[in-house]
Formats: sequence, C-alpha cells, structure tokens
Amino acid sequence: MPLLALDTSSDACSASVLTDTACFTEFELTPRAHTQLILPMVESVLKQANLELAQMDAIAFGRGPGAFTGVRIATGVAQGLALAANKLVLPISSLAALAQQAYQQLDAQKILVALDARMGEVYWGVFQVVAGQVQLQAEEQVLTPNAIELPKDVGWVAVGSGWSAYPELAERAAGLVTATCADWLPSAEFILQLAWQDYQAGRAIPAEQAQPIYLRNKIAQTTQERLALKTR
Repeated sequence: MPLLALDTSSDACSASVLTDTACFTEFELTPRAHTQLILPMVESVLKQANLELAQMDAIAFGRGPGAFTGVRIATGVAQGLALAANKLVLPISSLAALAQQAYQQLDAQKILVALDARMGEVYWGVFQVVAGQVQLQAEEQVLTPNAIELPKDVGWVAVGSGWSAYPELAERAAGLVTATCADWLPSAEFILQLAWQDYQAGRAIPAEQAQPIYLRNKIAQTTQERLALKTR
C-alpha cells in the first residue's frame, strides 16, 4: 500500500506518502526553489511515515502539464528514486490532481481546471466524477482564455491559478460556475489518491518509460531537437 508522490509542476513544491492509515504531506509555495527542496521534502514525509524508500510500492509524480522546468524536475527525481529503489512509477496529470482536490474537499462532481500557462494561455481540463473517480472528459489542452469552449450546463466548480490570472475567463464562465478556488496549485497529496487508483488498476510503468507532458508543441519540438543533437 505505501506510495510516495512528488510534484513540482507549478510554483508549489510538494511530497506526500500514503499508508494504510494516514497521509503525510509537505507543501510549500516556493517558485524557483524546487531543486533545493524536493528531496528534503521526500525525506521528511518518509520520516513522518516511519518508512524507507525501499518500502514504497511505487513512486508517483506530477507529469504535467505545468511549468517546463518544474515538470522536468519531477520526472527526473521520480525516475532517479525509482531506479535507485527498483520501483515502478505512476505519472499523474497535474490537472487531474486539482480536480481530485475539488472532489475530495468540496464534493465537486463537475470541475473546470485552468492552470496558468503564462504567455496568455492556460492549461485546460474538464473533469467529471463517475462512480467515485475523477475522469477527464476531453483532451487536456493549452489555450488562450477566449479560445476555450465552455460547457453549456451549470453547476461547475472552477479550480486552478488560471482563473485568477485571466479574469476574462472567469467572466465568461460566471453563469456556469457555483464555486471558484483560484489559488489552488497541484499537490502531491491529491496526486497520491489518483496514483492509488492507477496502481490498483495495474498502470504503474518502469521508470525509464516515464515522460513529462508539456502540451506546448514548440516546447516538445525543442526538447526533441535537443535529444537529437545529443545522439549525433
């Protein structure tokens, strides 16, 4: 049962351990300090749980979308820990983690997630709770606020930093949304809940197969170009 999760996909940095009886979490809003904090956070939550890395069943991480550097850090740290301890990994959507938080804390059944992507865009995901599990209703996207196709029905909960970063999006959705949590950022605590579902479903993968999700084609292309240069 013990699972470890970590996330550095936004300005927040977090680590969490889930056991049969409790969840231990460290969460800090620390822009540009993720590389210094994430491993001490991992050590701290393991110590709080009175467990060792070798006792984890798997290691989960926020695979994005999110800040380019942050998503790379989370992927690299998770891979390094998993390879060192011979564990499988569970890549989890940072948008789904926010939707999971809305479900757990607000009992939200329909969630609109908008995470600030900078450059006038948001990472966007539409989620609904089906049979007690948060499910993505369409592809995750990176869009300008005005390009987002909002649902037609009402009763949605809006979460994520995109709602405060782009007030025009909140204005467009005003008639559809019943509650807004614009200060929420992805947390390892809620990544764990999704990771446990994936672990039970047999979706854990070898560490070397873990891939970050950027969504932006330009960034993805640049990454591929860099990899190609390294192999020449």
